Amino acid sequence: MSHGHRISRRFLLGQLALMVVGRMTGCDKAPSDLVQGYAEGEYVYVASPYGGALATLSVRRGMQVTAGDPLFALDQSSEKATRDEAERKLSQARANLEDRRKGKRPSEVASLRAQLQQAQAALQLSLREVARQEGLAAVPGAAVEVEVDRVRSARDQNQQRVSQLEADLSTALLGSRTDQIAAAQAEVRAKEAALAKAEWDLAQKRQLAPKTGFVFDTLYREGEWVPAGRPVVVLLPPDHIKVRAFVSQAKLGTITLGDPVQVLVDGVQGSIQGTVSYISPRAEYTPPVIYSQGSREKLVFMVEVLFDQEVAGNLHPGQPVDMRFGVAR
Repeated sequence: MSHGHRISRRFLLGQLALMVVGRMTGCDKAPSDLVQGYAEGEYVYVASPYGGALATLSVRRGMQVTAGDPLFALDQSSEKATRDEAERKLSQARANLEDRRKGKRPSEVASLRAQLQQAQAALQLSLREVARQEGLAAVPGAAVEVEVDRVRSARDQNQQRVSQLEADLSTALLGSRTDQIAAAQAEVRAKEAALAKAEWDLAQKRQLAPKTGFVFDTLYREGEWVPAGRPVVVLLPPDHIKVRAFVSQAKLGTITLGDPVQVLVDGVQGSIQGTVSYISPRAEYTPPVIYSQGSREKLVFMVEVLFDQEVAGNLHPGQPVDMRFGVAR
């Protein structure tokens, strides 16, 4: 066989192979009403605002958790000490306030009452002595004027002493002044706020699951140091799973928010029902020159679809799917 015949035969075989491949590709082509997409997840990164050694990791990758389940705890020694100190300072401030509201101690009040009684007895004696000396002053030679003055002075002093002790006793029964009590109350409120802050700091070292979901990953092991704000557990709640697809600008006009969507997943019988939750207002690809009739076919817009929590559990981030818009089950 000549060289020319061999080239012609190879060319014919190549053309036949291309026709077979093209026919097979055409047979496998998805229906025109289906749009290809993929599942996507929005993860919840659980972290503590404070740093510390990871003391307890209560979950492992792949677990299902419900809201309120413990996830992890950091070392709490420093925060516990601060909380205990705040509790003791609050107890001290409350005791000072109660002491301000009370009068003097019973023994001190009893001492003032005894002193008042002594002063009153001395006053009665001085009153009788003044009366006697004034009576003697009327008798010639019985008393001198200086003696009358002396007893009158003693009477006046005893009267002032009685007044002083009566005022001291009233003050002892009243307690502290109003402004001192107000200052003590303000101190108690400040200590209460400090205790609340210390308890909040302590609680932040122990994180609970904020939502029901799937433990996608754990980023630290027990004993490792976790910097402040660094996530330790990654959760994927079912309502955070969605499907994304990129539709052409020609098909975009037929899709609106809230439209039903059928999602076909490999290996899952039937379809999964969802609704359009987001349509991107911007094209994902812009032709480099102008919007000609041919270049407009290259424009695609991102569309997101959400599902019920029970249904979303059948989807996994990164999983390819087929979508049919505007068809309800």
